[in-house]
Amino acid sequence: MRDLLYEIGTEELPASFVKPALKQLQENFEKKAAELKIQHGSIVVKGTPRRLAMIVSDLMVKQEDICEELLGPSVKAGLDPDGNFTKAAIGFARSKGADVTDLKKVDTAKGEYLMLVREVTGKETVELLPTILKELLLELSFAKSMRWGANHIAFARPIQWILALFGTEAITLEHEGISSSNVTRGHRFLANSEFVIKDSSAYEEVLRSNFVVADIPTRRSMVVEEINQAVADSDLPDDAKVAVDEALVDLVTNLVEIPYGVCGSFDEKFLQLPDEVLITSMREHQKYFPVVNPEGNLLPAFVAVNNTKVKDTDMTRKGHQRVLRARLEDALFFFNSDRGGSLEEKRARLDGIIFQAKLGTMIDKSDRLVKLARILAEKIAPSKIEEAHRAAYLCKADLISDMVGEFPSLQGVMGAAYAKNDNEHEDVALAIKEHYMPKRAGSELPSSEVGAIVALADRFDTLAGCFGIGLKVTGTADPFGLRRLSLAVLNILAQGGWDISLKEVIHKALALYGDKVDGSSATVDIIVNFIKGRFVNDCVAKGVDAGVVEAATSVSFDVVNDVLARIDALREIRKDEAFNVLASSYKRIRNIIKDNSDVLVDEAHFTEDAEKSLYVAYVQVHTEMDKYLEGRDYAGALQVMLKMKQPVDGFFDDVMVMVDDEVVRKNRLNLLTAIGELILKVGDISRIQES
Repeated sequence: MRDLLYEIGTEELPASFVKPALKQLQENFEKKAAELKIQHGSIVVKGTPRRLAMIVSDLMVKQEDICEELLGPSVKAGLDPDGNFTKAAIGFARSKGADVTDLKKVDTAKGEYLMLVREVTGKETVELLPTILKELLLELSFAKSMRWGANHIAFARPIQWILALFGTEAITLEHEGISSSNVTRGHRFLANSEFVIKDSSAYEEVLRSNFVVADIPTRRSMVVEEINQAVADSDLPDDAKVAVDEALVDLVTNLVEIPYGVCGSFDEKFLQLPDEVLITSMREHQKYFPVVNPEGNLLPAFVAVNNTKVKDTDMTRKGHQRVLRARLEDALFFFNSDRGGSLEEKRARLDGIIFQAKLGTMIDKSDRLVKLARILAEKIAPSKIEEAHRAAYLCKADLISDMVGEFPSLQGVMGAAYAKNDNEHEDVALAIKEHYMPKRAGSELPSSEVGAIVALADRFDTLAGCFGIGLKVTGTADPFGLRRLSLAVLNILAQGGWDISLKEVIHKALALYGDKVDGSSATVDIIVNFIKGRFVNDCVAKGVDAGVVEAATSVSFDVVNDVLARIDALREIRKDEAFNVLASSYKRIRNIIKDNSDVLVDEAHFTEDAEKSLYVAYVQVHTEMDKYLEGRDYAGALQVMLKMKQPVDGFFDDVMVMVDDEVVRKNRLNLLTAIGELILKVGDISRIQES
């Protein structure tokens, strides 16, 4: 066994490309090793902006020997009546590089066949590695790739070198004029030289001595340490600290091969900008970390992470400050310019922004949101109708602002800032900011009722409009993010606990478009089913049993929180052994009743004690369940339902349903249908597998 070291050296990769590429490298090698039957130990990946590396421990030096059993033609087709091999058998043997006399007769499920059984000696791993490693390189895919020079193969960035070692032996492969070797390179600026690697155990040590930290978790820890130390070494108050953004730490980690932090400052006048503007300018555009006081308030300072250690730190600091100052000057200019006019004035100019070619402008959308928000507010928070109306009226106005034009990610945030500047109600300003929440799966939800109302109105309007003009969502095409919008609707409704009918709201949202869309009940069903699909996927992704989700959603999907309540009850009741028996009985009931829909039962037609007992139990359970169902206590309703188990079992033991007497048969089918419909008030329990 030997260790394999494989490194692809490149020009600086975008930070977001590194981890996905390393994941592909590892997974693809695992698949190839399994296919080729090459045993190995652990696989670890290392990476920086300039290199993608993989170390495979204890890779076997030879493939496993295998015994191949290759099934050929049937004996009937492979042998003639005299027992001689036919052309079919001879051709099969020749195709496998064997002699026809090597074929043996074997019995299979399909009859007697000819089979070639042979021992295949495994190849030396060192012979296979050049092909494996070349394929790993060619199979790497990136969000964006490029070709350069006379090269024909696209890659994220130009490849500069390839290192391939099996133990201490260099593996030879070639790619676009670059030959592999046992040589790597150090830091581009601090150690721009080639270094020989003897084996995988020396890899990280050699790189570290040449200013490259290849291990991502180690480099990440160093980034955090550097930014904190930079603040500690600055002239800032002792209690100042870095506002650590984990996503930014991850990004910066893959922007550098070794981190060096430097703390800079900016003019206090820029603190009049909303915090989000300052943070966006620092994080998104410059990859700087904000600095805050113990209360979390921004200080006029930041931390940058450099890829190079410099002699004159002050010069580097001033360079960062100069770049950030230019950004903040622009932001302050836009902010002051925007505050020169009210949000109401900006809203009037929304007719210049197209929402969707067939659905009109943003002013049209804004008008619809006002009406839809009022409808939702009447159901969710009647005391907040005016605030919801006003927030919906103004929520898109900041799209006209210079600040949002420069920083699109601040839409809503700037609207809230300008609403406060216009002395709008606090609830209105907050709702303008929150109506874009959640911005992505798992993100923060609106904290206020008014914010949730406008957020729902915005998403219902987009869903109704897009489906209303026949836009299709496919595996790769979802330009309006309708999956994300649907999940947002589900999460907001679940958090609020509001009993909102999806069908009712969607129908009204479609109606507000007038003749621009198909507002038929068929369109309503399409949208509800689309949202239902997202609901099912989300529940299963969260670990809820697929059968339980299907049981609840298959009978009814309209009020989200009602469905969630039924799912919770079904998840709990399935732990009861009696429930599994009842579920099996219901499957039998469903198979028997088939298309029967009549539930009228006449006691006069009962002839057996078991059916009489079942009917008495049904009436009693029906009465008890109705009380629980009215209060949406589905757990209680299901516990009552378990009382049906014994009578149902007795019925099937003693009663024949499909008797010749049509009246008796019909009466028994109606009884079973009535029981089935009672069960379906909670869920189709036949879809739940036994636990």
